[in-house]
Amino acid sequence: MSTIRNVFNICIITGIIGLMSGCTTLFSKHVEWETVEPESYPTIRAVGYAPISGQQGSDETTRTLMAIKASKLEAYRELAEQVYGQRVDGQQSLQSLVVTNTQLKSSVEGVIRGARVIKSYAVGENTYATELELDFEDVYSIYLSTARPKRVKDVSYY
Repeated sequence: MSTIRNVFNICIITGIIGLMSGCTTLFSKHVEWETVEPESYPTIRAVGYAPISGQQGSDETTRTLMAIKASKLEAYRELAEQVYGQRVDGQQSLQSLVVTNTQLKSSVEGVIRGARVIKSYAVGENTYATELELDFEDVYSIYLSTARPKRVKDVSYY
């Protein structure tokens, strides 16, 4: 009987010690964080083009303004493609080992913040171009203002 009681007491004590050692409330800790900054910041550029005559509008001025907007959107699309990449979906049909239908679709999706218009100008008589620049140092500053990236610098237990 005493042997069973000793084994039981040892099991209880071992269980209590195990539970207590797993509790983090026994120790206080202080975690120190630091912001991680990249070593260098690239700058990328994009150019968007739009035809003036292909724009909808009742007069030449309206079509030119629409071409300016379209060329800017095209430049943003090109920046997004450089930053996020381009998704390409392809499909091909075969019948009797002969290609009957081929489809290729591409798309780009992303949010571009901090881009600057370098210049917007006419190219020839019927095309408008817009040049954009994206400095990743500006992008990093915007990122820091919205989501403070951190890593553990030091942990002190006391």
